Amino acid sequence: MIPKSHKTVFVLDHGPIFSKSSKEPIDYDVISKSKTPGMIPAAPIFKSLWTWCIECVLEYMRIIFDIFPANHLIQLVSSNNSLNSWLQKEQNIQHLMMSLSYLGPPTEDSMEDEYSAMHGLSQAIESLCKPSELQQQLMDEEETVKNNGRIVCLTNLKSEAHIRMLEECVLDAITQHNKLAAATDSLIPIDHCELVLLHIVPVNEELKITDKPIKEISPYLSSEVQGTKSGRQLYNKLVHLAQIHYDLSSTTVTGIPMKEEQNASSSANYDVELLHSAEAHRELISAAKAGYVEGLIVASKEGLPTNTVLLKWCTPKTNAVELHHCCGAYRITPVDVNSRPSSCLTNFLLGDRSVMLEQPRKTGGKVISHILASHGGEIFIHSLHTYRFLLEDPPSISEGCGGRVTDYRIPDFGIFMKENRLAPATPIMESEYSTTPLQRALSVLERRSRYLPMVISDSILSSMISSIEPLPSLIVKESLTEEEVLECKKAIYHVVAMENKNEPLMAAASGTRGKGPKREEQYRQLWAELEQMVSPHADSSSNHSEILNCIRDCKRPSDDTKSSPKKEKGSVKEEKMEVSEADLSWKEMDRFQGLSEREKTEQFKGDKSDPVPSKKFKGEESFMRSGGQNLLSMWTNRIKTIHNKRHAEFAGREDSTGPIAELYVGLTDNKKETTPPDSNQQNIKRPPLIPGK
Repeated sequence: MIPKSHKTVFVLDHGPIFSKSSKEPIDYDVISKSKTPGMIPAAPIFKSLWTWCIECVLEYMRIIFDIFPANHLIQLVSSNNSLNSWLQKEQNIQHLMMSLSYLGPPTEDSMEDEYSAMHGLSQAIESLCKPSELQQQLMDEEETVKNNGRIVCLTNLKSEAHIRMLEECVLDAITQHNKLAAATDSLIPIDHCELVLLHIVPVNEELKITDKPIKEISPYLSSEVQGTKSGRQLYNKLVHLAQIHYDLSSTTVTGIPMKEEQNASSSANYDVELLHSAEAHRELISAAKAGYVEGLIVASKEGLPTNTVLLKWCTPKTNAVELHHCCGAYRITPVDVNSRPSSCLTNFLLGDRSVMLEQPRKTGGKVISHILASHGGEIFIHSLHTYRFLLEDPPSISEGCGGRVTDYRIPDFGIFMKENRLAPATPIMESEYSTTPLQRALSVLERRSRYLPMVISDSILSSMISSIEPLPSLIVKESLTEEEVLECKKAIYHVVAMENKNEPLMAAASGTRGKGPKREEQYRQLWAELEQMVSPHADSSSNHSEILNCIRDCKRPSDDTKSSPKKEKGSVKEEKMEVSEADLSWKEMDRFQGLSEREKTEQFKGDKSDPVPSKKFKGEESFMRSGGQNLLSMWTNRIKTIHNKRHAEFAGREDSTGPIAELYVGLTDNKKETTPPDSNQQNIKRPPLIPGK
C-alpha cells in the first residue's frame, strides 16, 4: 500500500492578500558597526507573505529531498498552474525556482481574490489522479495500486463558512475526477486524500481562526485546520509538519568545538540540530520515557515546537566506521542549513571523517549510541547497540530471564524452526485453498507448537522422540488415515513392551544428576507426557481421538489415579483404599519379577499338601474379596497358556484339579509295580511340584 507521503501537493494562494507585507522586520545593515558612529544604518526590510510562503515551502522540500531522495514526491500548484510534475527529474529545488520565476509574485490589483485557493485545490486533485512513475510501474505489472495523497493549502481563511466551502470544493473535485478516472486508463482514482488548510496572517495581526484537529469528512477525504503567523513562525510550523508527515525525529549535537571566526586561536562549543528518520531513536526514546535515561529529551534548540534528542560530541574521533556494529543508518539534514555551525559540521563530515555521539550521563562511563559519517557524498547517522552487538557471541543461556537454566532444548528448537520456514507460494497453491498461504502457515505452526517443552529436565519424552516415531510427527497433522493411525498405535505398543520388559529409559531423560527418580516414576511421567502431547489434538478428528483413547487404555491403573473414572458403590475412602492396594500389588509384582530362581523357590515354599503357596502378596486379599483374580493367579495362568502352546503336557499333569500322579513309583516302594500308573487314576497320592524344578 502506497502511503500518503508518496504524493504531496502544495497549493499556494496567489491572491492579492499575499502581496501584503508580513510585518516582520529584517535587519539589512551593510555598513559595519566599526565605522564612524555618525553613519546612519540602513532601514530594515519586510518580506511579503508570498515570499515567506515560497521560502518556507522550499525549505520543507529541501528537508524531504535530503532525507528521502526517491519515492517521496512533492508538487507545487498555484491557481491553475502546476509548477512541476511527478517525474523524478522535476523533483528538485532548481526546477521549482525556475518555474516560480516565470510565475511571479501576486499583485494588489489581482482579480482572483478568494477564488485563487479554490482553483488551486481543483488543480491539486487533478494532479493526484495522475499516476507517478512508481504507480505506473505497478499498473504495468497488473498489481493493485492504492492512490493516497496529501494536500497542504497555504491561504488566508476568512471564516468558518470559507473553510466548509473549500472542503466541499475538494470533495466535489474528488468525486468528479474519480468518475473520470474510472472511464480512462491514464488516470487512477483517489482512495483517500488528507487536506491541511494552513491559515497565514501577518505578524501584527491576530489569528481569528482556531486550530481544528483532523476529522473524517467522507471515506475519501479528511481535513484539518492550523493557523500560524508569517515569518519565523511559519518556518517552524512547516518544519513541524514535515516531521509529522514523514515521521522524522530531531537530534541536537551539543559540545561541538569550533574555532572562533574572528579569533582563530580560541574555540567555543556550538550546537547543531539535525533531522532524520524517527527509526534512529526508537529504542532510545522508549528508554528515556521509561526513566532509564535522564536529560536525553529536551526542547528544540532552533525554536521548533517539538522535542529533540540531545547527544554529546565525543572525542577522540575515529575514521573507521566499520569497527562499530551498526543496527541502522539514516540520512540527515540540518534544520538551519545556512548557519556557520551547520556548515562547519557538514564540511567536516564530508571530508571522510566520522564523529561518535554519546548519551549525556551524570554518572558512569561513556555510552556511545550513534555515529555521524558520510558515504558517497551523503551524511548518515548510524545507530549502535548500547548493550550487546548483533555480531558478537550470544550471551550465556544462564544469563537469561529464566535464571541459571542450562538445559534448554536449543538444537531441538533449531530443528523446529527449520521445519517451519516459510517459502513463496505459487498462484496454483493460492487458487487451490480458500484461505491465504499465510493463514495456513500460521495454522500449521499453531498445531506443531501445542506441545513444545523448552527444558530437557522438564520432559522425558523429548529425550526419546526417536523411540516413539512416527507418533510426534503424525499427531500434528490436520487429518490422519487408517494406516497412520496404525503406525501411531504401534509406537504406543512399543512403549508398553518397554515397560513390560522393564527397560531403563535414557539417563538424560531423568533431568537430574545422580540417582534420579525411580524407573516406575519415569514410566508414569512418560505416559503422562504422551497423553499431554496427544490430548490437544484430540478434537482435530475421530482418528486423533482414537489415538488418545489407545494411550489411556494402555496406561497402568496406577497412572490413572488422577483421572475421574466411574465410581463404584461405597464411600470415597474405600475407593482410595482399593486403588492404593492395587498399586501395592503392581509394585509387589515388579519386585517378584526381579527375583532370582532360588529366591522365587523360597518365596513359594510352604505346606506341600497345599497346591497354592501359603504366602500371598499385599493387596491379594482385597482382590479376592472383590470377586476378582489376584495377580499371582493371573500370572500363573498366563505362563500356563504359553507353555501349553509350546509342547504337550505330561499325562499325569493334564488335570491340575486332582492329585498328581507319581512318575517313578519304584523309587519310593520297591515292592510295588514299576509300571507307570494310569493317567485317569484320581485317588493316587502325588507330591506337590516345586516351581523351578
